[in-house]
Amino acid sequence: MPKFIIEREIPNAGALTTEQLQAISQKSCGVLSNMGPKIQWLQSYVTDDKVYCVYIAPDAATVKEHAEQGGFPANSIAEVKTIIDPTTAE
Repeated sequence: MPKFIIEREIPNAGALTTEQLQAISQKSCGVLSNMGPKIQWLQSYVTDDKVYCVYIAPDAATVKEHAEQGGFPANSIAEVKTIIDPTTAE
C-alpha cells in the first residue's frame, strides 16, 4: 500500500505540551479506528510551525478524509515514490 507524507501547518507546533500532543494523537487514533484498517499512521515529526506525518493508505483521498474527520490541517499530501538512505550510496 502507498506511503504518504502529510505536511500540517500548525503555528507554534513545537511549543505544544506533552498533554496537547497526547490529545491530538488520541483524536487521530480515534478517527483511524473508525476508518478501519485501510489507513495507518506510522509516525510524525513536530517542528516549530509544522507537523510532518507519515501514513500508509490506499490513496491521498483517504488521507484527506482522515484530516477532515479529525479537524487536522493537511496542507500538502505527497505520495512517497522511493525511499533512500545512506546505504543507497553503496
